[in-house]
Amino acid sequence: MADYIWGRYPVLEALRSRRRVHRILVAQGPQDVALSRVLDEASRKGIPVERVNRRQLDDISNGGNHQGVVAVTAPRTYAELDDILKRASDRGEDALIIVLDAIQDVQNLGSLIRTAEAIGAHGVVIPEHRAAGLTPTVDKTSAGAVEFIPVARVTNITRALEDLKREGIWCIGLDGDAKTRFDQAKLTGPIALVVGNEGKGISRLVREHCDLLVRLPMRGHVGSLNAAVAGSVALYEIWRQRGWAVSEGDE
Repeated sequence: MADYIWGRYPVLEALRSRRRVHRILVAQGPQDVALSRVLDEASRKGIPVERVNRRQLDDISNGGNHQGVVAVTAPRTYAELDDILKRASDRGEDALIIVLDAIQDVQNLGSLIRTAEAIGAHGVVIPEHRAAGLTPTVDKTSAGAVEFIPVARVTNITRALEDLKREGIWCIGLDGDAKTRFDQAKLTGPIALVVGNEGKGISRLVREHCDLLVRLPMRGHVGSLNAAVAGSVALYEIWRQRGWAVSEGDE
């Protein structure tokens, strides 16, 4: 049993991560600089490279934009909630966790994972049922970020929120009908940011398990933002309130 990752950048990030890569499949023909980076990294890791007909890659990716390269990897394993909490503890940081309540669009899931990894969040929680899981499209949409942030899949989101509360984590939900604007709320300390489904938002039970509901103010004619955009805006506000922790190379 194997999984597949396609696209030059997602494959490169998989090679750079701890993900076990069995081999790299590359379309026959000339290669450019970006593909050369993938092949150089595979060579450095001692991972075999096979030249194959482009049609074979088309079949593997179901017609996706594979950019001439596919990685054959070990099956993906999900993290546990405790793994995410330990990651925050090991870093000596207040936990920042993104909890996704039935996000069904793999593009949205990939985008949120990408933002979460970019700001240094400690993990993502998704439900096991009626929601998007980690697919090759998520790998590509996240630009490989999924290889560097743990994703836990739980059977019950409300139970997961209760577990997080017992660990002293403040559960904050994004809700268009909330009274409190997100930029007027105190978003410091250990936080689990809850982002709802693309169409229905946060479910009633999940909403009831949140400690605070916040909304993004809207000025134009559009009544709401895409789930991935809304979640990303809120994540950056949390990061801003935490003091924009500066990393080497930032100005």
